[in-house]
Amino acid sequence: MSDDDFMQASDEEFDFEYEDEEEEDSGNVDIENKYYNAKQTKATDPEDAVDEFLSIPPLEQEKADWGFKALKQAIKLEFKLRRYQKAIEHYWELLTYVKSAVTRNYSEKSIDNMLNFIEKGSDDSSAVKCIEQFYSLTLQCFQSTNNERLWLKTNIKLARLLLDRKDYHAVGRKLRELHRACQKEDGSDDPSKGTYSLEIYALEIQMYSETRNNNQLKVLYQKALKVRSAVPHPKIQGVIRECGGKMHMNEENWNLAQIDFFESFRNYDEAGDLRRIQVLKYLLLTTMLMKSDINPFDSQETKPYKNDPRIAAMTELVDAYQRDDIYKYEDVLQKNTDLLADPFIAENIDEVTRNMRTKAVVKLIAPYTRMRLDWIAKRLRISEPEVQDIVSYLIVDGRVQGRINEHNRTLEIESRADADRARAIQGLSNSVGELFAAIFRDGDGFRAASNDASSSSYSDQLGDGSIGSFGDASLHRQGGIPRSGRAKRGNHKSNFMKLAVH
Repeated sequence: MSDDDFMQASDEEFDFEYEDEEEEDSGNVDIENKYYNAKQTKATDPEDAVDEFLSIPPLEQEKADWGFKALKQAIKLEFKLRRYQKAIEHYWELLTYVKSAVTRNYSEKSIDNMLNFIEKGSDDSSAVKCIEQFYSLTLQCFQSTNNERLWLKTNIKLARLLLDRKDYHAVGRKLRELHRACQKEDGSDDPSKGTYSLEIYALEIQMYSETRNNNQLKVLYQKALKVRSAVPHPKIQGVIRECGGKMHMNEENWNLAQIDFFESFRNYDEAGDLRRIQVLKYLLLTTMLMKSDINPFDSQETKPYKNDPRIAAMTELVDAYQRDDIYKYEDVLQKNTDLLADPFIAENIDEVTRNMRTKAVVKLIAPYTRMRLDWIAKRLRISEPEVQDIVSYLIVDGRVQGRINEHNRTLEIESRADADRARAIQGLSNSVGELFAAIFRDGDGFRAASNDASSSSYSDQLGDGSIGSFGDASLHRQGGIPRSGRAKRGNHKSNFMKLAVH
């Protein structure tokens, strides 16, 4: 073969291979253009966009990325258009791409996003059935491919869906299945699956919190706090702490409830979860139940939310409570009825209101000794039976010394002034008696033995003639002591006796 013939053959071969690549690139460009054209029309004409997306997978000689992407878009649009059966069929087709057409990480992320999308759109019974089919197909697919990680994540999502629907029996069965999957052969928790175990604990704690099973809730709560082999998402910790706070609230352990609600708020805030606002309201509620004067917005984590309009009503309630302003407190409750839309707040705000009205009653009746119950009710803008209930509690608790006159419908405060005056006089009398005994009975200068000794001393002095100028007879007649001295002493004693008697 000559050099010219060789070069000609080489050129022909090169031209043939170049033409193949051109055709392949041209095909991919056509598919890509078709995909983006369909994506542009899905907002204005979703039905036409579905047809465009579904026409892309047959154009590929082998299953690849563009077919996978097109099916994802078509399924989402069909779900929005309520074509649930078609969406299920095409979702099953989408799962066939997972085994070989796309990478494992990309497929896991895409399936996870798909399940999240359809969960948000489940607004009727047909949609719920469609979601159940999606989960069932997903579990079949990943169980057959031995993808344990995605199987666990999908089952956890399914358990969360059942919990949202309050199907507690189905949730219980699913959680037991998940616990077995996260345990070793000896029944202990597998440390390598600690993150999944903590998510399962969080779901189970939520279930027990909603069903008010505090005994099981307490056991699981302590168990979840002891898990150290996981690096959980802050949202999971937020859920666990929130349920723990509610558990402590049911037990009226306000201090521990405040700690848990603060930790829950901090974790939700770190995760960027909107649940943080509701938990912050719970934290403010607990502050009032604790009867604390500490401002909950002094901490670095809560300070940015002090002026947030979503919690303005609760902030005003706390301010009125700490200032003992019953009228402001009642006005805030009346103007913000949406606060009671949360069952947990509605259940516990009554205790705060009761404390507030009790303090108001004590403050109102302090200057008076007798008042009508209807007058108290009118001043505090509450019913008379509620006033009677509060006053009865205060009397039994010993905070008010008085009685309720059922006939006259009055509260009569018992005066302690007379009793206190009588006790004061009795104390004064006892003190004077003790003073008298100390001076006239127990004092050394007035004892009989001392008098005899004094007389002997004077006699001795007289016998010796040391005081001879007065004369012996006069001194003996006086008994050694002048009469005037004895008379004065007697008068002194008589005067003290009269003082004690009077």
